[in-house]
Amino acid sequence: MKKLFDLLLSLCLIIVLSVPIIVLAVLVRLTSRGPALYWSDRVGAGNGIFKMPKFRTMRIDTPAIATHLLKEPDVYLTPPGNFIRKTSLDELPQLWSVLKGDMSFVGPRPALFNQDDLIVLRTQKGVHQLIPGITGWAQINGRDDLPIPVKVKYDEYYLKNKSFFFDLKILWKTFFKVIKKEGVVH
Repeated sequence: MKKLFDLLLSLCLIIVLSVPIIVLAVLVRLTSRGPALYWSDRVGAGNGIFKMPKFRTMRIDTPAIATHLLKEPDVYLTPPGNFIRKTSLDELPQLWSVLKGDMSFVGPRPALFNQDDLIVLRTQKGVHQLIPGITGWAQINGRDDLPIPVKVKYDEYYLKNKSFFFDLKILWKTFFKVIKKEGVVH
């Protein structure tokens, strides 16, 4: 049921949001050097690596580390980058990853390929077997503000309690978190 839901919803959203997606791509290209999309190496189900697209909000010379680890992240932002991040519009290209099956709408957020501490903890708890999501239980309970051990506890809770209705609850709560721009680190 989850795969069918992901497939149908991602197809519908890609069609409905095609104009805003194109406008954002053009905006990114017109305001900074480089491609509109940034393809990030991420850890998927079974700790396999896949390429996850996001609208590029940082300059092309930004180090490939989590934004909160940069000393001065604002220095690397493109002109529309802060707005795109705060509104979570940078996540729209991930609809492609859901359509491909690399991601789901709900699951643990995919770790960066170099977040070894997060990968090890998730593997120890069995969370690594889940398909990563655009949103998840940890996302609506703190997002970027959570320390890694706490994030993994939320991921483990999701693993043990996952269901279609739990996914719908997470999606519903995500909508309001995005509207309020809660827990977003630019």
